[in-house]
This record gives sequence, structure tokens and C-alpha cells, in this order.
Amino acid sequence: MKGTILCIGDTHSPFQYSKYLDFCCRVRDKYKPQHIVHIGDEVDNHAISYHEHNPEGYSPKDESELAERELHAWLKEFPNVSICIGNHSHLHLRKSTSAGLSKRFIQTDFNKVWNMPKTWKWAWKWEIYGVLFQHGTRNSGKYAHLRVAETNRQSTVIGHTHSYAGVGYLASDKDLIFGMNVGCGIDIKRYAFEYAKDFKQRPTLGCGIIEDYGHRASFIPMKL
Repeated sequence: MKGTILCIGDTHSPFQYSKYLDFCCRVRDKYKPQHIVHIGDEVDNHAISYHEHNPEGYSPKDESELAERELHAWLKEFPNVSICIGNHSHLHLRKSTSAGLSKRFIQTDFNKVWNMPKTWKWAWKWEIYGVLFQHGTRNSGKYAHLRVAETNRQSTVIGHTHSYAGVGYLASDKDLIFGMNVGCGIDIKRYAFEYAKDFKQRPTLGCGIIEDYGHRASFIPMKL
């Protein structure tokens, strides 16, 4: 449909939920969007994160190879994607800064890191039909999507906060905007998410659809 965008939630490859790709394909086939946005944290990078590493988990090499395999499965179904750089997306660059390495010695082209074509594009933010897409790093809580939209004074879509998803609208005398959290597509049973095993809130799996050239947004929940 004209003026339609599909927004994919955090996938944290190679720890994504096994049926999430199929779900997003079904949503795509139903709504026939012109644009595809991935809200970020397309990969997890658990093995090189700043948190405690699971000693039984993958090595950095093995994890990256598995993540690349999952990304290429997405590429097959979604050949053109605009990706918001998330806090997990650029962990390799953050680690290089911590180590005091110049960018001269580090691969900064995400396409080359993951052997992806230039039809997959990475940026901190994207704006399509007047709607701003950003990962949502440093934002949290049930109403983070509304706070970000209000701060931007612009319809805004975020991810990052896995446990809350949905859409809310804010009106003024001059405009009507929305904030949306598109949820995620992670597998909470994988060791990369052990930090959340005692959380009362569980991940909200789903994706987002923006229609009518940025005027209407819907969160599409995934049936488990």
C-alpha cells in the first residue's frame, strides 16, 4: 500500500526468536510496505559486550558467524532495509574506543562487517514521511516512546525497551503526533538474556506498521 512502512523490532542475532522472521514476512505480505526499517540491535554482540559473559556461550568468532548467517536470512526476504544503529550494533566500535584504538585500525562500515550489500543502510536516525526512527538508546520505561516523541515534537518510532510495545498519540493546537515502541523479536530463553530472567515484564514480540504517509501507526503483536 502506498505510504506504508514496516518497522522490524530488535532481533539481537543470533539470539532472535525462531519464528520472528516468518512473522515479519507475513506482515509484509499483508501490508505491502514501500519502506522497511529495522529499529536497531540487529545483532547482540554478547561475546564482546561490557556485561558478564556466559562462559558456556559462543566465542566472539562463532557468535559473529551465526549472527551473519541470520542477517543473510533476513536479506533474502528483505533486500532493502534502513537500520537504526543501536547500543548493541556498534559494540565493536565502543570496544575499540575503550582500547584506545584509532578508527584507522577498525572496520567502521557495517556492510563490510557483516558482508551485506549497500541496499542495507545503517544510520543513527531515519526520517520517512515525516516520521523519525531511532533505536531509543538511553530511554526506558512503559512510556518511553511517548516521551521521545514529545521531546522530538515529531512522530517517532523506537525499540530498545523490549518489555513495552504499543502506540500513543499526542495532540497540540497545531498538530497530532504519535510515539511507537515496535517491541522486539528476541528469544528470552537464550543465555544472552539471562540478565532479565527475574524481570516480571517479558519481551513483547511484534513489529510496527505506519500507514497513510506517516499519519497512522499500529503495533502488530506476534502470537506465540
